[in-house]
Amino acid sequence: MTERTITAESWGLLALLATIWGASFLSIRIALDEVPPLTAVAHRVGWATLVLWIYVNVRRLPLPRGKDVWIGFAGMGLLNNVIPFSLMAWGQLYIPSGLTSIFNAATAIFGVLVAALLLSDERLSRRKAIGVAIGFAGVVTAIGIESLRAFDITSLAQLAILAGTMSYALAGVWARKRLSGLPPQVAAAGMLTTSTLIMLPLAWIIDGPIRLDLQPRTLMAIAYYALGATALAYLLYYRVLALAGSGNLMLVTLLIAPIAIVLGAVVLGETLNANAYKGFSLLALGLVIIDGRLIDRLRLPR
Repeated sequence: MTERTITAESWGLLALLATIWGASFLSIRIALDEVPPLTAVAHRVGWATLVLWIYVNVRRLPLPRGKDVWIGFAGMGLLNNVIPFSLMAWGQLYIPSGLTSIFNAATAIFGVLVAALLLSDERLSRRKAIGVAIGFAGVVTAIGIESLRAFDITSLAQLAILAGTMSYALAGVWARKRLSGLPPQVAAAGMLTTSTLIMLPLAWIIDGPIRLDLQPRTLMAIAYYALGATALAYLLYYRVLALAGSGNLMLVTLLIAPIAIVLGAVVLGETLNANAYKGFSLLALGLVIIDGRLIDRLRLPR
């Protein structure tokens, strides 16, 4: 199956989506200065849910009905929102936002491996296996062998973020099995609804009452990552998917980390060690090998 050519419009939307998601790591870290991690996630899914249901109603999209579809939403909400958002928000308390974005790039690596293990129509070819192995080497390099030996809160934060990326990978399989056939915007609204129903009481019990009397800087950060980097980004994601195809969307994974690293350095004064950059380089190489198109072009006779 031939991958679609990326048009100028697709490139623009890919860059916009990568920028929006890249900046989300910075905005989440800013919000965490005043609100606890679970509360930050409750804000994220709660406000995004309202926006997406408004969109669904304005577009008059068919509403989901039946117990099975809502079970599908609940599983997707846990795997794609509740678990990864919470783990990553907690992890960002202890490691730089740029490093978080590098580990986030491992989502595509885990996605290939999980799909091969759990979906009968996905095969782990030799090329993909090599890409996955190189990607894992990138993860280990970014963590640093010394961090694994001297296990501390920073090491635990890194592993929590990686667990979040694994949850994202499982969410992809869950969506294939339980949510196929639904308009993607409706699926996103349903997923966020169940996420909100889980996160609001969970955050209230663990963090205490959810406050709105926050500093303007915090409110702006929450507005950005909830409305821009979640609600708007989901809608933009499906637009790019329709225009460019799923293979080209992998490029977003490679573009997010550099944006997050630069923003973290400029706004928060974050610095990353050499291992982080080496690890990201290996991750990027693994993704390029998994994608395969560059390799195929290099093999073409000239």
